[in-house]
Amino acid sequence: MLYQDTVDSDVIVHKPWFVASAFAVVLVLFLMFDLTGTLLGDLMRPVIGEPSQSGHFGRFAIAFVIAVVFCLNIVLIGFAPRKAQIGVVWFELLLLFLAFFKSFNLSLPFIWQNIPYLISQGVVTTIYISALSLLFASLIALIAAVAKLSSNGLAYGIAAFYTSFFRGLPLLIQVYLIYLGLPQLGIVLAAVPSGVLALSLCTGAYMTEIFRAGIQSIDRGQWEASRSIGFGFGLTMRKIILPQALPVIIPPMGNTFISMLKDSSLVSVLGVWELTFLARTIGQPTFHHMEMLITAALIYWLMSACLEVAQSRLEAHFARTKTR
Repeated sequence: MLYQDTVDSDVIVHKPWFVASAFAVVLVLFLMFDLTGTLLGDLMRPVIGEPSQSGHFGRFAIAFVIAVVFCLNIVLIGFAPRKAQIGVVWFELLLLFLAFFKSFNLSLPFIWQNIPYLISQGVVTTIYISALSLLFASLIALIAAVAKLSSNGLAYGIAAFYTSFFRGLPLLIQVYLIYLGLPQLGIVLAAVPSGVLALSLCTGAYMTEIFRAGIQSIDRGQWEASRSIGFGFGLTMRKIILPQALPVIIPPMGNTFISMLKDSSLVSVLGVWELTFLARTIGQPTFHHMEMLITAALIYWLMSACLEVAQSRLEAHFARTKTR
């Protein structure tokens, strides 16, 4: 039944009402935002003419042609295998974004000149901060999750207050409070340790609920069985509970790590030479802000894509282990 539903959802793109709806949506969007004169207009001008000279009819004709091409693309892709569909869609969307960026008149030599420094300094620092923060956040989250599952009121109260407080404050405020507030107590931390501490505490508060949900997903009989054979709490968690909870924990934990990788850009307010700080610093003196921001955005996207692949591999591995 599940397979039949999937097949039905795949062939829905061949329905006339779906194609007509897609045609109408694309036509209205291009007419509403007048994108034909900026993104794809260069391709159509030799055939139809300049939109500004041809008036409303010219803009409508360009939008009509683009809508027809878009609908034909949908229909033709529907006949290809699923992996081919995904590859074609990704390629076409990438071309669309490149066409969008081309309209900014970017200086490509300036981008190629500064990419090596962005990678060698900015990317390395970003990954270093994110990896340390993930390690500390995981330890904090595991301890806090166990405390929230405990019957001890003191442990539960501390863990509940921690998760409520650090999930309730914006991360940027936490960065400032730690970097500027701790010196008032006589604890002076450099910019990188302050950023790592802020990311660890904030991300750990979110991961606490992930660990708690994963541990609670294991049947209570597992705990009782482990106690009946003399296992202590630590051995039960390490050998029985956590291995079974990992398939539940890994998907949201991977999403949290990807989010933290991007949130590490907030550490740039402390002067840390991570990717966002360097992109802003390099682009500012020469007024090439857009070049460096777009380059940094693409680098962030590539790093996130690599993490998505690693997350999918881990999910597949633990899913295969679970089915056995």
